[in-house]
Amino acid sequence: MAEVILADLVHPNCPRYSQCVEKRVNKLLSALGSGTSEPVYLIVQQHADCSEEITESSLLEKCAGLNRRVHVLTESSSVAALYAFKRAADQLTVTRVHVMTCSARRAELQECEQQLFTELYTFTYSSVLDCNSCPFAQITNCSQFTQHTQFKEQISDFLQRLPALRGEITLLKSSLIPDCFAHGFTTRTGGISYINTLGSLNLFSSSRRRDSRAVVAENLRRLGQYAGFQPHHFHLSKVNHANDVWVMNKPEPETYDGIVTNQPGVVIAAPGADCMPLLFADTVKKVIGVAHAGWKGTLMGVAMATVNAMVREFGSELANVVAVIGPSVGPCCFILEQNSARKFQTIHPDCVRDMESPMPYVDIRLATRILLEKGGLLPENIQDNTVTNRPNITLCTSCNPDSFFSHVRDGLNFGTQIGFLWIKEPH
Repeated sequence: MAEVILADLVHPNCPRYSQCVEKRVNKLLSALGSGTSEPVYLIVQQHADCSEEITESSLLEKCAGLNRRVHVLTESSSVAALYAFKRAADQLTVTRVHVMTCSARRAELQECEQQLFTELYTFTYSSVLDCNSCPFAQITNCSQFTQHTQFKEQISDFLQRLPALRGEITLLKSSLIPDCFAHGFTTRTGGISYINTLGSLNLFSSSRRRDSRAVVAENLRRLGQYAGFQPHHFHLSKVNHANDVWVMNKPEPETYDGIVTNQPGVVIAAPGADCMPLLFADTVKKVIGVAHAGWKGTLMGVAMATVNAMVREFGSELANVVAVIGPSVGPCCFILEQNSARKFQTIHPDCVRDMESPMPYVDIRLATRILLEKGGLLPENIQDNTVTNRPNITLCTSCNPDSFFSHVRDGLNFGTQIGFLWIKEPH
Protein backbone atom coordinates (compact mmCIF):
# COMPACT_ATOMS: atom_id res chain seq x y z
CA MET A 1 0.00 0.00 0.00
CA ALA A 2 1.69 3.21 -1.18
CA GLU A 3 -0.38 6.06 0.26
CA VAL A 4 -3.58 6.89 2.08
CA ILE A 5 -5.56 10.11 2.30
CA LEU A 6 -6.45 11.54 5.71
CA ALA A 7 -9.25 14.08 5.41
CA ASP A 8 -9.69 16.13 8.56
CA LEU A 9 -13.27 17.42 8.86
CA VAL A 10 -12.98 18.57 12.47
CA HIS A 11 -13.89 22.19 13.29
CA PRO A 12 -13.93 22.63 17.09
CA ASN A 13 -16.72 24.58 18.80
CA CYS A 14 -18.55 25.45 15.60
CA PRO A 15 -22.39 25.48 16.06
CA ARG A 16 -22.74 25.29 12.27
CA TYR A 17 -20.49 22.26 12.13
CA SER A 18 -22.83 20.10 10.05
CA GLN A 19 -22.98 22.84 7.39
CA CYS A 20 -19.19 23.21 7.49
CA VAL A 21 -18.78 19.46 7.09
CA GLU A 22 -21.10 19.55 4.06
CA LYS A 23 -18.91 22.23 2.45
CA ARG A 24 -15.70 20.41 3.35
CA VAL A 25 -16.93 17.11 1.91
CA ASN A 26 -17.80 18.88 -1.34
CA LYS A 27 -14.31 20.42 -1.42
CA LEU A 28 -12.83 17.01 -0.70
CA LEU A 29 -14.77 15.34 -3.52
CA SER A 30 -13.72 18.09 -5.91
CA ALA A 31 -10.06 17.82 -4.89
CA LEU A 32 -9.91 14.05 -5.11
CA GLY A 33 -11.83 13.50 -8.30
CA SER A 34 -11.99 9.90 -9.51
CA GLY A 35 -8.56 9.34 -11.01
CA THR A 36 -6.89 7.46 -8.17
CA SER A 37 -7.85 4.75 -5.70
CA GLU A 38 -5.97 5.42 -2.44
CA PRO A 39 -8.10 4.71 0.64
CA VAL A 40 -9.58 7.79 2.34
CA TYR A 41 -9.98 8.16 6.10
CA LEU A 42 -12.36 10.87 7.32
CA ILE A 43 -11.96 12.32 10.82
CA VAL A 44 -15.19 13.76 12.17
CA GLN A 45 -16.32 14.76 15.66
CA GLN A 46 -19.80 15.37 16.94
CA HIS A 47 -19.94 18.59 18.98
CA ALA A 48 -22.38 18.94 21.87
CA ASP A 49 -23.53 22.35 20.59
CA CYS A 50 -24.16 21.08 17.05
CA SER A 51 -27.88 20.55 16.54
CA GLU A 52 -27.65 18.18 13.57
CA GLU A 53 -25.97 14.81 14.02
CA ILE A 54 -23.29 13.83 11.55
CA THR A 55 -23.42 10.07 11.02
CA GLU A 56 -21.00 7.66 9.47
CA SER A 57 -23.65 6.45 7.03
CA SER A 58 -24.41 9.99 5.82
CA LEU A 59 -20.73 10.67 5.15
CA LEU A 60 -20.29 7.37 3.33
CA GLU A 61 -23.35 8.17 1.23
CA LYS A 62 -21.89 11.57 0.25
CA CYS A 63 -18.62 9.86 -0.76
CA ALA A 64 -20.29 7.01 -2.63
CA GLY A 65 -19.15 8.39 -5.99
CA LEU A 66 -15.46 8.06 -5.17
CA ASN A 67 -13.58 5.22 -6.81
CA ARG A 68 -11.89 4.28 -3.52
CA ARG A 69 -12.49 2.85 -0.06
CA VAL A 70 -13.73 5.40 2.47
CA HIS A 71 -13.46 4.91 6.24
CA VAL A 72 -14.97 7.19 8.86
CA LEU A 73 -13.27 7.75 12.22
CA THR A 74 -15.74 9.11 14.79
CA GLU A 75 -13.76 8.80 18.03
CA SER A 76 -14.49 11.20 20.90
CA SER A 77 -11.33 13.31 20.45
CA SER A 78 -8.87 14.26 17.75
CA VAL A 79 -6.12 12.31 19.49
CA ALA A 80 -8.27 9.17 19.66
CA ALA A 81 -9.21 9.51 15.99
CA LEU A 82 -5.61 10.05 14.90
CA TYR A 83 -4.45 7.09 16.98
CA ALA A 84 -7.16 4.96 15.34
CA PHE A 85 -5.91 6.20 11.97
CA LYS A 86 -2.34 5.20 12.82
CA ARG A 87 -3.46 1.70 13.73
CA ALA A 88 -5.25 1.41 10.39
CA ALA A 89 -2.22 2.76 8.51
CA ASP A 90 0.07 0.32 10.28
CA GLN A 91 -2.21 -2.57 9.45
CA LEU A 92 -1.92 -1.60 5.78
CA THR A 93 1.88 -1.08 6.17
CA VAL A 94 1.45 2.43 4.79
CA THR A 95 4.43 4.79 4.78
CA ARG A 96 2.99 7.84 2.94
CA VAL A 97 0.07 9.92 4.19
CA HIS A 98 -1.48 12.93 2.49
CA VAL A 99 -3.41 15.08 4.95
CA MET A 100 -6.22 17.29 3.65
CA THR A 101 -7.26 19.77 6.31
CA CYS A 102 -7.84 23.46 7.05
CA SER A 103 -5.19 26.00 7.98
CA ALA A 104 -6.44 26.23 11.57
CA ARG A 105 -5.88 22.54 12.24
CA ARG A 106 -2.61 22.02 10.42
CA ALA A 107 -0.25 22.77 13.33
CA GLU A 108 -2.16 20.43 15.63
CA LEU A 109 -2.04 17.61 13.12
CA GLN A 110 1.67 18.17 12.53
CA GLU A 111 2.26 17.96 16.28
CA CYS A 112 0.36 14.66 16.26
CA GLU A 113 2.57 13.47 13.42
CA GLN A 114 5.66 14.29 15.52
CA GLN A 115 4.34 12.49 18.59
CA LEU A 116 2.53 9.43 17.21
CA PHE A 117 4.53 8.62 14.07
CA THR A 118 8.21 8.15 13.22
CA GLU A 119 10.41 9.17 10.31
CA LEU A 120 9.43 5.93 8.59
CA TYR A 121 6.28 7.77 7.48
CA THR A 122 6.19 10.65 5.00
CA PHE A 123 3.44 13.23 5.52
CA THR A 124 2.31 15.87 3.04
CA TYR A 125 -0.32 18.51 3.80
CA SER A 126 -2.77 20.59 1.80
CA SER A 127 -5.17 23.17 3.25
CA VAL A 128 -7.93 22.54 0.72
CA LEU A 129 -10.65 22.22 3.38
CA ASP A 130 -10.52 25.78 4.72
CA CYS A 131 -13.83 27.23 5.99
CA ASN A 132 -13.20 30.82 4.95
CA SER A 133 -16.89 31.69 4.94
CA CYS A 134 -17.39 30.49 8.53
CA PRO A 135 -16.90 33.15 11.26
CA PHE A 136 -15.75 30.48 13.68
CA ALA A 137 -12.70 29.73 11.52
CA GLN A 138 -11.11 32.96 12.77
CA ILE A 139 -11.84 32.02 16.39
CA THR A 140 -10.20 28.65 15.87
CA ASN A 141 -7.15 30.30 14.30
CA CYS A 142 -6.78 32.71 17.21
CA SER A 143 -6.82 29.90 19.76
CA GLN A 144 -4.49 27.70 17.74
CA PHE A 145 -1.37 28.49 19.78
CA THR A 146 -3.08 27.43 23.00
CA GLN A 147 -4.36 24.23 21.37
CA HIS A 148 -0.90 23.47 20.02
CA THR A 149 0.84 23.86 23.38
CA GLN A 150 -1.75 21.64 25.09
CA PHE A 151 -1.73 18.90 22.45
CA LYS A 152 1.29 17.02 23.82
CA GLU A 153 -0.47 16.73 27.17
CA GLN A 154 -3.64 15.52 25.45
CA ILE A 155 -1.67 12.80 23.66
CA SER A 156 0.07 11.76 26.87
CA ASP A 157 -3.22 11.66 28.81
CA PHE A 158 -4.84 9.57 26.08
CA LEU A 159 -1.98 7.04 26.00
CA GLN A 160 -2.01 6.72 29.79
CA ARG A 161 -5.64 5.60 29.65
CA LEU A 162 -4.97 2.78 27.18
CA PRO A 163 -5.06 -0.75 28.61
CA ALA A 164 -1.88 -2.81 28.89
CA LEU A 165 -1.44 -5.46 26.19
CA ARG A 166 -0.18 -9.05 26.50
CA GLY A 167 -0.55 -9.09 30.28
CA GLU A 168 1.21 -7.18 33.03
CA ILE A 169 4.81 -5.98 33.34
CA THR A 170 7.22 -8.66 34.51
CA LEU A 171 10.92 -8.30 35.30
CA LEU A 172 13.77 -10.77 35.56
CA LYS A 173 16.21 -10.16 38.43
CA SER A 174 19.53 -11.64 39.45
CA SER A 175 20.26 -12.75 43.00
CA LEU A 176 23.92 -11.90 42.29
CA ILE A 177 23.15 -8.17 42.54
CA PRO A 178 22.63 -7.19 46.22
CA ASP A 179 19.70 -5.20 47.60
CA CYS A 180 21.60 -1.91 47.83
CA PHE A 181 21.00 -1.73 44.07
CA ALA A 182 17.72 -1.86 42.14
CA HIS A 183 17.73 -3.59 38.78
CA GLY A 184 15.82 -5.67 36.30
CA PHE A 185 15.60 -7.05 32.79
CA THR A 186 12.32 -6.28 31.06
CA THR A 187 10.19 -8.71 29.10
CA ARG A 188 7.78 -7.78 26.34
CA THR A 189 4.52 -7.69 28.36
CA GLY A 190 2.61 -4.84 29.98
CA GLY A 191 3.02 -1.97 27.49
CA ILE A 192 0.74 -0.39 24.88
CA SER A 193 2.66 -1.09 21.65
CA TYR A 194 0.15 -2.90 19.41
CA ILE A 195 2.20 -3.91 16.34
CA ASN A 196 2.89 -7.62 16.67
CA THR A 197 6.69 -7.56 16.51
CA LEU A 198 6.80 -4.51 18.83
CA GLY A 199 4.08 -5.59 21.25
CA SER A 200 3.82 -4.62 23.91
CA LEU A 201 6.54 -3.11 26.19
CA ASN A 202 8.81 -1.87 23.43
CA LEU A 203 11.30 0.59 24.95
CA PHE A 204 13.02 2.10 21.93
CA SER A 205 11.75 4.32 19.12
CA SER A 206 13.62 4.19 15.84
CA SER A 207 13.24 6.13 12.61
CA ARG A 208 13.16 2.77 10.82
CA ARG A 209 10.32 1.30 12.90
CA ARG A 210 6.68 2.12 13.54
CA ASP A 211 6.57 2.69 17.31
CA SER A 212 6.52 6.41 18.10
CA ARG A 213 8.36 8.39 20.75
CA ALA A 214 5.11 9.07 22.61
CA VAL A 215 4.20 5.38 22.82
CA VAL A 216 7.70 4.40 23.96
CA ALA A 217 7.62 7.22 26.54
CA GLU A 218 4.36 5.82 27.91
CA ASN A 219 5.85 2.32 28.06
CA LEU A 220 8.81 3.75 29.99
CA ARG A 221 6.48 5.64 32.35
CA ARG A 222 4.65 2.40 33.12
CA LEU A 223 7.92 0.55 33.66
CA GLY A 224 9.13 3.28 36.01
CA GLN A 225 5.89 3.18 37.94
CA TYR A 226 6.25 -0.58 38.32
CA ALA A 227 9.98 -0.65 39.11
CA GLY A 228 10.11 2.49 41.26
CA PHE A 229 11.88 5.18 39.22
CA GLN A 230 10.96 8.44 37.49
CA PRO A 231 11.49 8.64 33.70
CA HIS A 232 13.52 11.86 34.03
CA HIS A 233 16.13 9.88 36.03
CA PHE A 234 16.46 7.32 33.20
CA HIS A 235 19.43 7.17 30.80
CA LEU A 236 19.61 4.65 27.94
CA SER A 237 22.89 4.05 26.13
CA LYS A 238 23.09 5.59 22.65
CA VAL A 239 24.14 2.49 20.83
CA ASN A 240 26.93 2.51 18.26
CA HIS A 241 27.85 -1.22 18.39
CA ALA A 242 31.34 -0.27 19.55
CA ASN A 243 33.14 0.08 22.90
CA ASP A 244 32.70 3.72 23.94
CA VAL A 245 31.69 4.31 27.58
CA TRP A 246 30.08 7.42 29.06
CA VAL A 247 31.28 8.31 32.54
CA MET A 248 28.32 10.25 33.85
CA ASN A 249 30.26 13.02 35.61
CA LYS A 250 31.83 13.92 32.25
CA PRO A 251 30.34 15.39 29.03
CA GLU A 252 28.03 12.98 27.25
CA PRO A 253 29.42 11.58 23.96
CA GLU A 254 27.30 11.53 20.83
CA THR A 255 27.18 7.71 20.90
CA TYR A 256 28.24 5.11 23.44
CA ASP A 257 27.38 1.53 24.38
CA GLY A 258 28.42 1.64 28.04
CA ILE A 259 27.53 3.90 30.98
CA VAL A 260 29.12 4.03 34.45
CA THR A 261 28.24 6.12 37.51
CA ASN A 262 28.43 6.30 41.28
CA GLN A 263 25.45 8.66 41.61
CA PRO A 264 22.59 7.24 43.72
CA GLY A 265 19.13 7.41 42.18
CA VAL A 266 20.33 7.70 38.57
CA VAL A 267 18.90 4.90 36.43
CA ILE A 268 21.20 3.63 33.67
CA ALA A 269 20.10 1.11 31.08
CA ALA A 270 21.24 -0.85 28.04
CA PRO A 271 18.93 -2.09 25.27
CA GLY A 272 18.81 -5.55 23.79
CA ALA A 273 16.89 -7.46 21.15
CA ASP A 274 19.32 -10.39 20.73
CA CYS A 275 22.26 -8.18 21.72
CA MET A 276 23.22 -8.57 25.37
CA PRO A 277 22.22 -6.05 28.04
CA LEU A 278 25.05 -6.28 30.60
CA LEU A 279 24.80 -5.06 34.20
CA PHE A 280 27.84 -4.45 36.43
CA ALA A 281 27.88 -3.57 40.14
CA ASP A 282 30.71 -2.91 42.55
CA THR A 283 29.24 -3.99 45.86
CA VAL A 284 31.96 -2.24 47.94
CA LYS A 285 32.48 1.18 46.31
CA LYS A 286 28.80 1.34 45.17
CA VAL A 287 29.58 1.89 41.51
CA ILE A 288 27.44 0.61 38.63
CA GLY A 289 27.76 0.14 34.91
CA VAL A 290 25.69 -1.08 32.00
CA ALA A 291 26.66 -2.05 28.47
CA HIS A 292 24.99 -3.00 25.23
CA ALA A 293 26.96 -5.80 23.60
CA GLY A 294 26.19 -7.20 20.19
CA TRP A 295 28.67 -9.38 18.37
CA LYS A 296 30.64 -6.37 17.10
CA GLY A 297 30.80 -4.74 20.53
CA THR A 298 31.79 -8.06 22.07
CA LEU A 299 34.77 -8.36 19.74
CA MET A 300 35.68 -4.73 20.45
CA GLY A 301 35.69 -5.42 24.20
CA VAL A 302 32.79 -3.26 25.36
CA ALA A 303 32.23 -5.41 28.47
CA MET A 304 35.73 -4.91 29.89
CA ALA A 305 35.80 -1.31 28.66
CA THR A 306 32.83 -0.67 30.96
CA VAL A 307 34.43 -2.46 33.91
CA ASN A 308 37.73 -0.66 33.32
CA ALA A 309 35.91 2.68 33.40
CA MET A 310 34.50 1.74 36.83
CA VAL A 311 38.02 0.93 38.03
CA ARG A 312 39.68 3.97 36.48
CA GLU A 313 37.08 6.61 37.34
CA PHE A 314 35.70 5.44 40.68
CA GLY A 315 38.34 3.16 42.20
CA SER A 316 36.49 -0.13 41.84
CA GLU A 317 38.46 -3.31 42.37
CA LEU A 318 37.94 -6.14 39.90
CA ALA A 319 37.37 -8.69 42.66
CA ASN A 320 34.36 -6.69 43.88
CA VAL A 321 32.60 -6.31 40.53
CA VAL A 322 29.71 -8.62 39.67
CA ALA A 323 28.43 -8.98 36.11
CA VAL A 324 25.07 -10.23 34.84
CA ILE A 325 24.38 -11.11 31.21
CA GLY A 326 20.72 -10.54 30.41
CA PRO A 327 18.34 -12.15 27.90
CA SER A 328 20.03 -12.38 24.51
CA VAL A 329 20.28 -14.59 21.46
CA GLY A 330 21.77 -17.99 22.26
CA PRO A 331 24.19 -20.12 20.23
CA CYS A 332 21.13 -22.15 19.22
CA CYS A 333 19.90 -19.29 17.02
CA PHE A 334 22.78 -16.94 16.18
CA ILE A 335 24.92 -17.41 13.08
CA LEU A 336 27.67 -15.33 11.47
CA GLU A 337 29.70 -15.48 8.31
CA GLN A 338 32.88 -17.51 8.60
CA ASN A 339 35.27 -14.54 8.73
CA SER A 340 33.43 -13.02 11.70
CA ALA A 341 32.89 -16.37 13.41
CA ARG A 342 36.61 -17.11 13.21
CA LYS A 343 37.29 -14.06 15.42
CA PHE A 344 35.15 -15.65 18.12
CA GLN A 345 36.98 -18.92 17.68
CA THR A 346 40.21 -17.12 18.58
CA ILE A 347 38.61 -16.08 21.90
CA HIS A 348 37.84 -19.75 22.61
CA PRO A 349 37.05 -22.72 20.33
CA ASP A 350 33.85 -23.40 22.29
CA CYS A 351 32.44 -20.03 21.15
CA VAL A 352 31.79 -21.42 17.66
CA ARG A 353 29.95 -24.51 16.46
CA ASP A 354 30.26 -25.97 12.94
CA MET A 355 33.17 -23.72 11.99
CA GLU A 356 33.39 -25.33 8.55
CA SER A 357 29.81 -24.30 7.76
CA PRO A 358 29.36 -21.16 5.62
CA MET A 359 27.35 -19.68 8.55
CA PRO A 360 28.64 -21.13 11.85
CA TYR A 361 26.70 -20.82 15.13
CA VAL A 362 28.30 -18.35 17.56
CA ASP A 363 27.99 -18.03 21.35
CA ILE A 364 28.40 -14.34 22.18
CA ARG A 365 27.51 -14.96 25.86
CA LEU A 366 30.34 -17.45 26.38
CA ALA A 367 32.73 -15.08 24.60
CA THR A 368 31.68 -12.32 27.02
CA ARG A 369 32.25 -14.52 30.07
CA ILE A 370 35.71 -15.54 28.83
CA LEU A 371 36.70 -11.94 28.09
CA LEU A 372 35.51 -10.81 31.53
CA GLU A 373 37.42 -13.60 33.25
CA LYS A 374 40.56 -12.78 31.24
CA GLY A 375 40.04 -9.15 32.28
CA GLY A 376 40.12 -10.07 35.95
CA LEU A 377 36.54 -10.70 37.08
CA LEU A 378 36.05 -13.72 39.30
CA PRO A 379 34.19 -16.57 37.54
CA GLU A 380 31.71 -16.84 40.41
CA ASN A 381 30.90 -13.12 40.04
CA ILE A 382 29.54 -13.59 36.51
CA GLN A 383 25.99 -14.80 35.90
CA ASP A 384 24.99 -16.25 32.56
CA ASN A 385 23.21 -19.34 31.23
CA THR A 386 26.05 -21.62 32.42
CA VAL A 387 25.30 -20.82 36.07
CA THR A 388 23.19 -23.58 37.62
CA ASN A 389 22.90 -22.47 41.27
CA ARG A 390 20.80 -19.38 40.44
CA PRO A 391 17.60 -18.92 38.38
CA ASN A 392 18.51 -18.59 34.71
CA ILE A 393 17.83 -15.10 33.39
CA THR A 394 20.14 -15.36 30.36
CA LEU A 395 17.38 -16.82 28.24
CA CYS A 396 17.45 -16.97 24.45
CA THR A 397 15.45 -14.06 23.06
CA SER A 398 14.87 -15.78 19.71
CA CYS A 399 13.57 -19.00 21.29
CA ASN A 400 11.06 -17.26 23.59
CA PRO A 401 8.65 -15.18 21.46
CA ASP A 402 6.09 -14.78 24.26
CA SER A 403 8.66 -13.19 26.56
CA PHE A 404 11.21 -11.32 24.44
CA PHE A 405 11.73 -9.27 21.31
CA SER A 406 14.21 -10.56 18.74
CA HIS A 407 15.76 -9.02 15.65
CA VAL A 408 16.91 -12.46 14.47
CA ARG A 409 13.37 -13.81 14.72
CA ASP A 410 11.19 -10.79 13.86
CA GLY A 411 13.10 -8.87 11.21
CA LEU A 412 13.62 -5.12 10.86
CA ASN A 413 10.50 -3.90 12.72
CA PHE A 414 11.58 -5.48 16.01
CA GLY A 415 10.97 -4.33 19.57
CA THR A 416 13.54 -3.71 22.28
CA GLN A 417 13.84 -4.79 25.90
CA ILE A 418 16.36 -3.38 28.36
CA GLY A 419 18.47 -4.15 31.39
CA PHE A 420 18.46 -1.31 33.94
CA LEU A 421 20.25 -0.61 37.20
CA TRP A 422 20.53 2.10 39.84
CA ILE A 423 22.08 2.70 43.26
CA LYS A 424 19.41 3.07 45.91
CA GLU A 425 19.35 6.33 47.84
CA PRO A 426 20.67 5.95 51.43
CA HIS A 427 17.92 6.16 54.06
